Amino acid sequence: MRLEGRKALVTGGASGIGAAIALRLAAEGAEVWVGDINVEGAERVAAEASGHAVELDVTSLESAQAAVEAAGGTLDILVNNAGTDEFGFFTFTTPEQRQRVLDINLGGVINCTSAALPGMEIAKYGRIVNISSEAGRVGSKGSAVYSAAKAGIIGFTKAIAREDARYGITVNAIAPGPIETPLLMGALDFGEIGEKVIETMRSATQLGRLGRPEEVAAAVAFLASDDASYVTGETLGVSGGLGMV
Repeated sequence: MRLEGRKALVTGGASGIGAAIALRLAAEGAEVWVGDINVEGAERVAAEASGHAVELDVTSLESAQAAVEAAGGTLDILVNNAGTDEFGFFTFTTPEQRQRVLDINLGGVINCTSAALPGMEIAKYGRIVNISSEAGRVGSKGSAVYSAAKAGIIGFTKAIAREDARYGITVNAIAPGPIETPLLMGALDFGEIGEKVIETMRSATQLGRLGRPEEVAAAVAFLASDDASYVTGETLGVSGGLGMV
């Protein structure tokens, strides 16, 4: 129960990694708000977590601010998890697809951090955990703009960690490798190319398997807890060794 008495907002919490994070934080004692544009999915996860569902479009600063207000105006923990991809080689993607990937993956982190940070600064306490990706560190074929957005999250994490350390706020990122989620497995919709991409990711890990959402959630719970009180500005790989250099 490391998080007992803490209030947490998990973005993109209706499924996949976000749902696993919400459930893990709740199991550790946090009062969890599950934010997602998919309200029905958020409600299902919130019910399982004995928490709260809130409609959240991370591309909108106003929506992010409303979600924080729904949680009482001040959060102890913010997990910026919402993300998406438009799988395809760069020259075959459209400007609209690229902008959507940037707006959700990077813009969403910026919006939700903007909404939550002032209250954390007043309280002089906060834990922000941003879900990046090993794609942001090594690049991912078929996900060029996604890789760029996730790299941006790492840079943003470091900058906010530097700016807000004086308020007792820690800011860290997690870089998952290939995790068995609806987003990753959606590559199978592209047939043989998608199958090859997933198999390439799987074989690139040292452990030779896809990860589980619960394994990412365990890392988030650590960074959100006081066990990680001396950890800030870091990017923790949860990738089966994929990102080793």
